[in-house]
Amino acid sequence: MTELQSAFASQVPRCPKLLTCPHSPKKPGIYQPLVQRFLQEYVGAEPQSLEDARPEGVDQHVSTRNELQQEIATGRHFRALSAAENVGRSGLAHTGRCEQLKRPSLRARAQRTGDSIREVLTNNPSVQRRARLVDAAAHFSHVTPLNLPFPYRIEPPEDEDGETKSFHVERWLSEREPLDEQPPAPVPETNVNVGCLKKYSRDKRDIPRELIALSDSGLRDCFPQLAIGDAFVQIGAPSLSADEEVPVRSVSGAEVAVRQELVDVLTGHSVLMATGEGVEIPYAPWSLRYSGHQFGVWAGQLGDGRAMSILEASHPSNPDLIYELQLKGAGRTPYSRTADGLAVLRSSIREFLCSEAMHALHIPTTRALSLVHLPELHVIREEIFSSSVGGQQAANYDALRILGEWVHRRVLRLNLAADAPWGKALVMDCARRNAQMVAGWQAYGFMHGVINTDNVSIMGLTIDYGPYAFMDIFEPMHICNHTDGEGRYAYKYQPTMIAYALRALLSSLSPLIGAETEFGAAVKAGWADGVSKEKIEGWTKKGAEVEEEMKAEIEAVMEKEYKTLFRKRLGLKTEEPTDANTLIRPLFNLLQSHKLDFHGTFRRLCFFRPTLLSSDSADGLTAFIANLAANSFEMSTDDVDATKDWCAWLAKYMERVEKEVEAGIWGESAGEDVWVEREKEMLRANPRFVLRQWVLEEIIKRVQDDVGTGKRALAKVHEMATNPYESWGAENDKRSDSELSDEEKEERRFCGLGAKTLLGFQCSCSS
Repeated sequence: MTELQSAFASQVPRCPKLLTCPHSPKKPGIYQPLVQRFLQEYVGAEPQSLEDARPEGVDQHVSTRNELQQEIATGRHFRALSAAENVGRSGLAHTGRCEQLKRPSLRARAQRTGDSIREVLTNNPSVQRRARLVDAAAHFSHVTPLNLPFPYRIEPPEDEDGETKSFHVERWLSEREPLDEQPPAPVPETNVNVGCLKKYSRDKRDIPRELIALSDSGLRDCFPQLAIGDAFVQIGAPSLSADEEVPVRSVSGAEVAVRQELVDVLTGHSVLMATGEGVEIPYAPWSLRYSGHQFGVWAGQLGDGRAMSILEASHPSNPDLIYELQLKGAGRTPYSRTADGLAVLRSSIREFLCSEAMHALHIPTTRALSLVHLPELHVIREEIFSSSVGGQQAANYDALRILGEWVHRRVLRLNLAADAPWGKALVMDCARRNAQMVAGWQAYGFMHGVINTDNVSIMGLTIDYGPYAFMDIFEPMHICNHTDGEGRYAYKYQPTMIAYALRALLSSLSPLIGAETEFGAAVKAGWADGVSKEKIEGWTKKGAEVEEEMKAEIEAVMEKEYKTLFRKRLGLKTEEPTDANTLIRPLFNLLQSHKLDFHGTFRRLCFFRPTLLSSDSADGLTAFIANLAANSFEMSTDDVDATKDWCAWLAKYMERVEKEVEAGIWGESAGEDVWVEREKEMLRANPRFVLRQWVLEEIIKRVQDDVGTGKRALAKVHEMATNPYESWGAENDKRSDSELSDEEKEERRFCGLGAKTLLGFQCSCSS
């Protein structure tokens, strides 16, 4: 298989996962849109007195970034921002350069960190690639992208001793590190401020790379100021029916250069950094360190094994909204264990499409930006690895405090008083966010497949798309991951597994919550130093008492959101206590007993009218039920029991709908206009296009067979996935198939159930 590089965006920071305890100038290259920094005041005037993690400059805790950022002055095009308001306007020099750090202690520490990073890349680069147990105080490790097959093909001379061979390995890796500064892509404007970062690469990093997908929706929502050159021209017009490439418009050399720079950065071929001599504010890519449970078993240190964050950027319309740009499949990190850190084409296409599809369904998610094909970089998959980084570490309670402070201030923005306890508030906010997210999963038939705790976001975002699937024929016990033999992560159990992850988060924070309960205030630096084991256990027990309150909150938020979403899908504006028992559960029973398609059924219900139940509309009702039967490979149009069951449910459904209409909830008029309005509302809540397994398998094969035409088909599926409620394929059009265009025919096919053999298709964790 060939390797693919993908770029994803999430609200900053994506870190931490559970249980880890862009206004810009007019038209820059890639720098100015992405260099804008988020400044955050951090408690205390001096750096925290944590022992520096080793190796110096590589493994860091989050306070390092907070401390170094709190006195940064950005270029003349950028603003200094805190989480809640503009800060430090006086004393900040807007001169188009990075101002000196004012505190000598921070300046010295920044210089040391910057020098250390470059020193590592020059003399000891293997520390970034070796699987190792990282210092307990570290929350992330600096690591540069490196697209190479693993194990690395390094052949030191046979006659050299061990020490010399070790030097040869370091030199071989260093020759492939981004140590040579490169000029930025030319842009029409002059005197352009490129901020503090510079572009670095090296000749030996050069491999063929081709942009095959760029998300217009991700670009629009997350990085609207990002210069992309002729990227969309190079990809081509979205099409499912075109078999050949079509002529494209001519482009300027500047457009090509900007697009190539974009591709270079989004593959990790070029790296934006601020390191080395004279650098005031060090900045380099990083991978997160975290731990967690996998399939219910404690797995110890995990971390980002193939993901690296490369930049942060404020959104131009909302400077407080920060997005983090991350590469997936960027090579080995200290957390890769025995894996290569790379990503294959099929898994990357799946994640690229689903990230944007979920956003279009209004389900919280990370976002996708790009896919870049690396055709000459081959990887090996479907080999089972069972080893991991072993070893146990003593709890580092101050590292827990630092991480928690980062999360509640910079990630969740809880806006608590300076000394107010935050542990319980953090857990409860995280619980509410994830309860709302999983309600969206259930309402739209999304199955994640691997809800290990490291795949659950502190922000309640859907992350780490692996063997996911959308429900086809409704089956509550469906398992989309063939690795999940026991059905731990089946559709029915997803809310339970999210609650499990939240209990694990609470378990990590329990001693801190207990201590804050006793102190009546937020814990301070060194809060657990010298404290007895018995005292820690007491705090832990006290903190664990929050579980019942958290459980009740999860259930309440999830039930409310779940019912709200289903009422929307059924075209109901009001809530009645009997809805679950008279409408929702009976509908699910119908779907399951008659093996009907989940999404297709809801879409067809959009076109139902109460007149179909009158004695004068027998033919119309028969035709409607036959249309429902088309959503199944099992139900037949002359199924007497199915017809009887549907008539009974539709009668209760129309009784409920007409009650709203008669109450004037849909307007004063009770004529046809009401039903037209309801139909429009329901069509906006029930997707016509669903990212089914057969669609993914076909589009993956198209790209594998022919990247040139495949990327256009990929672009079309992306367009359909990001506009799922549109009437693709001339929906309800009275024309015959022979009268439809080739593109309309393909759209219609892509909105169907597909082949029976691919219903319930399962993927693996490496998908």
